[in-house]
Amino acid sequence: MARTFTVPQFVDVESKVIGAITARQFMILLSGAILIGICYKVFSFWIFVFLGLIIFSLSGIFAFAKINGRPFHFFVLNFIQTSKRPSIRAWNNRNSIKDQEEIDVENVAKEQKKEVFEKEALSLSKLSELTLVVDTQGVYKGKKNKE
Repeated sequence: MARTFTVPQFVDVESKVIGAITARQFMILLSGAILIGICYKVFSFWIFVFLGLIIFSLSGIFAFAKINGRPFHFFVLNFIQTSKRPSIRAWNNRNSIKDQEEIDVENVAKEQKKEVFEKEALSLSKLSELTLVVDTQGVYKGKKNKE
């Protein structure tokens, strides 16, 4: 008896909470509004207007902007991680020549200890026989085992 399972689809689509706004977008806009309210109480009018416009635009960008189909905050996080890590890698040879020679001697000793096993090449008839064994799920045992 085969069981059927429903596979979830559209898992990357966020559920809408208020109209066309998702919970993430609502929380970002709410935090932006709270920051604007704090600026209104703390600063003078012109500083409040300046900071309010900056906070409003940043919260709008973080809530609604998408780059390559992903939310803007992922872009910012990836940018910060890329900025911290250098993209150019420079090779720094700290081993002296003597150390390198010791490593080479150890590698040669390890290679000599390893035995090389060569596999015999399978002929076409042997391959077809193995295929028949696999296809019959082991019912056909092969020519050698049949005798």
